[in-house]
Amino acid sequence: MNSRTLACLAIVALLLFSVSCAPGNSRFEEKPAGFFAGLWHGFIALFSFVIGLFSDSVNMYEVSNSGNWYDLGFLIGVSIFFGGGGAGSRKRKK
Repeated sequence: MNSRTLACLAIVALLLFSVSCAPGNSRFEEKPAGFFAGLWHGFIALFSFVIGLFSDSVNMYEVSNSGNWYDLGFLIGVSIFFGGGGAGSRKRKK
């Protein structure tokens, strides 16, 4: 296998892994999603949103969550993925 095929297979495997951990399925009915689930769901929010447009079983946000800790994890995950650190707003050195 060449490197291009390997890279494509790795991307497909990563996307399938991400979707398997998406919010909105029944595994959080008994025990609500906590901080680390919120962190992961925030990190994959863009993928969950796009897939959720075409599927009724995938949501962007887990409704069966533990409250503020899940919200904090979700917010941090979204910030990490979308680069919410503010580094892009600093002045560039010349």
